[in-house]
Order: sequence, then C-alpha cells, then structure tokens
Amino acid sequence: MILPSAFLILSLGQLTGQTYSIETLESPDDVVLEVSGLALLPDGRPIVATRRGELWIVAAAYGDQPTYTRFAEGLHEPLGLLPHDGWIYLVQRGELSRVRDIDGDGRIDELETVCDDWSISGNYHEYNFGPRIDDEGNFWITTNKPFGDEPFGRADWRGFALRISPEGKMLPTSAGLRSPAGIEKSPWGAMFYTDNQGEWCGASKLALLEPGDFHGHPWGIFSCDRPEWTHGPVAEPPDGLPMHEVESVHSSFKMPAVWFPYDKMGKSPAGMVWDTTEGGFGPFAGQLFVGDQHHSAIFRVCLEQVDGHWQGACMPFLDGFRSGVLRMAWGRDAVLFVGCTNRGWGSRGNSTDGLQRVTWDGTTPFALHSVSALRDGFELRFTEPLDPLLASDPENYSAQSYTYLLHEPYGSDEVQGAELSVLAVHLGDDQRSVRLELEGLRSGYVHELTANVASRTGQRLQDPRAYYSLIRRPE
Repeated sequence: MILPSAFLILSLGQLTGQTYSIETLESPDDVVLEVSGLALLPDGRPIVATRRGELWIVAAAYGDQPTYTRFAEGLHEPLGLLPHDGWIYLVQRGELSRVRDIDGDGRIDELETVCDDWSISGNYHEYNFGPRIDDEGNFWITTNKPFGDEPFGRADWRGFALRISPEGKMLPTSAGLRSPAGIEKSPWGAMFYTDNQGEWCGASKLALLEPGDFHGHPWGIFSCDRPEWTHGPVAEPPDGLPMHEVESVHSSFKMPAVWFPYDKMGKSPAGMVWDTTEGGFGPFAGQLFVGDQHHSAIFRVCLEQVDGHWQGACMPFLDGFRSGVLRMAWGRDAVLFVGCTNRGWGSRGNSTDGLQRVTWDGTTPFALHSVSALRDGFELRFTEPLDPLLASDPENYSAQSYTYLLHEPYGSDEVQGAELSVLAVHLGDDQRSVRLELEGLRSGYVHELTANVASRTGQRLQDPRAYYSLIRRPE
C-alpha cells in the first residue's frame, strides 16, 4: 500500500534567537499518523510506528512529495523502533519483537518474539518504551506502571527498566519508574530515561539508569522479591521527605540528573536525541534534545559529571509543533524528524498527530548555550560575544532555588524556595561566558537562573532562563 502525500511548510519556529523551519509531511486523509515510534532506515528513509499498531515507511521525506508505504499492521501499541542487523526491533505491549522484509516488496515477511518474559494484566497504561541497545548488545526497555483501579490484578515488572540479553533473557535492572516515556543511550554509552510527574514523582525528570537503582515509585518493588531481581532488597521509600534527604536514608534511591520544573519546562517529557550532528543543526552539538508531549515542544539539556553524578541544566529550545512531541530521530544532513501525537492525553497544537521535520537555517543565534556548576556559583556560556557593560553588572542576573518532595500525592509544589544573592560577576576572556558568584547554593535543589544580557551587537536573549539541578556541588 503506497500512498502519496503533500508537503507543507507549517511555520518558522524561533526560540533562543535561532531560526528553525518546522515543516509538516502531510499524510493521506485515511492515514491516522499518531506517531509512537520513529527511526531511520539504513537508506535514510524514516520508518514510523503508530499507536494503532501500524508501521509506515516514508519515501521522499526530504522533498515536497513524500509517499507512505504500510510495512506492517496489527501490532499491539508499539512505542519505539530500532533498526539493527537487518531487523527492525520494536517493543509491543506484551513482548520485544523484531520484524523484517525478506523479498524486498516493502511489506513485513517475518515477525519473531525476542522476549516476552514480563507479564501484562490488561490494566490501563501498561505501556512499554524502547528498545535501545547498549554496548554489550543488551536491549533496554522501560515499563509503565498501571494507572487506575487495576481491575485485572497486578502484574510483575511494571515500573522497571529491563535489559534483554542478545539471547532473549530478561534482566530486570532498575526499579521505581512511573511513566518512563523516553529512553536513550548517550554518546558515551550510558542509558538515560525521562519520567513524568505524578505520584511519587514530584517533578518530571531525566535520570541515569544503572543496575540496582530505585527511582522513587514504590508500586512495583514487590517484584524485587523474585529471583530474576539480582540487586538486593529494595525498601519502601519514606513519604514526604525532600528528595535529597531521601537519598541519605534510602540506600538504592537514585537522584535525577535534571528536573523539568512543571509547566515552566513542559509537563510530559518523552523521547529524546543527542545532537550528534557536529554543528550541522546549530551551535548545540553534544547537547540533548528532549520532546514534551503536552507542550508540543523540544527542550535542551546540557549535562556534566560532578562527583560521579550526571547533572545539568534544561533550557527552552523550540515550540509550535502541531501536536505532542513523542518521538524524534535524526535524518540525513542534520534533519530532525519529529513524531507527534496527543493520543487522547491532550497537547498543545492544531492537530492530533503528524510527522514533521526541523532544519536549521545556518545562522548563529544569540542564546544561553550552557550552564556549568562551580564551587561558588555557575558559569554561563553564550553563543555570541557579550555586551561587556551589561554582562558585568550583577543587577542583570537573578537566581532562586527550590526542591521537591517525594510523596504519594500527585506531583509536588516547589518547596523550600529561597532567593540567592549575586555577589560578583566575572566576564570571561572570550567575552562569551560569565562566572556568577552566588551566596546560598544548596545541593539537591533546582537553581533557576535568569540572565538579562545582550550580545555585543545589541541582540537580547529571547529566553534568558535556565534550570540547573545541583545534585552535587563541585569541590
């Protein structure tokens, strides 16, 4: 089934001073493209999964006349795709599967079960996300805990990160996940996931996945009594403590790398991609782009390792997508494909679904590029030289900090908030960075930073905000 389509330049998205075109690859009228998985085939064509159980291959996706070929149908809510060794791996509701086309006619010929060692009950929201493959050849998936009244009883291994060995054996790895809609391998080989705010998850977050970790939600820890869990017992978490205090009393609790403050930085983080384009997509090479399903937006994250813990800042990047951003994938020539859906959950935008592509126009913006933690404050880096008078004035900077509670109610307010004093500002020799000396830094708190500065040519920051999760303070 090959269906022609039309191409539409939807809008010019502009955020942080950077101009990007957001272009819609219109699908035929009878195709509901609620994108739940998105990947690139070896020949550069995108392959798209939908939550209705279809796989579509998109030809001519870089031009103005894309065509859609239905590769497969009848799958059970696939929420991720991974081409690997001639197969397309996907995680369905009840299994990790792989499919392929043998005779080259553009249709599925084989479907194999790789692993179905976890169980499902039929309760609402028992989604699975992934897969991603690590450096040892294991496939990683994350499983959503059930929501609602659980009329069909409880199933094991919900709210976990699971590894599937190359031989198909399930290896439960991390516990305490809530709604882990995104999982991605970093360029250095570590696995990170995104989670959505809710009960026992005071704020949406990005966190590192490592064997034996507990990420805060107690629902699934009864499965840790099973022999497949080889990382020792997991205790019930305390209810109502600030997050950093939980870390001191719960031996396996893992603090996040980055919190996404509610509404300020979206509501439902989902899929993510590292910028591996080496400058082909703008000045943010090496940073992480995270999609938000509710805000129909993409945010930026810069990470660093401090005292053995990955942490960093999140910043606005680009909004205005037609629906919730659930999945992203790099195409040829630094084109970023974006898969959208609201799936009935609700999102900003003028549509319920769609496939879009983002390209950079080649200009260098004036933007807050990254934030790094210092012993006595933060270093803020910018993409252009700064106006030295504005950049050196402490009055042009503000900072506040707050944290979140680990507790059973849905989400957490920003608690224990405090304003920080800007003691001094030091302009870097390159004129593109400033070092802020601050009074009142606190480990385990989000530090919300604002820089009201301008470039040497008079450009103002369109969005001066950054949110640094200071889990560890540099010595």
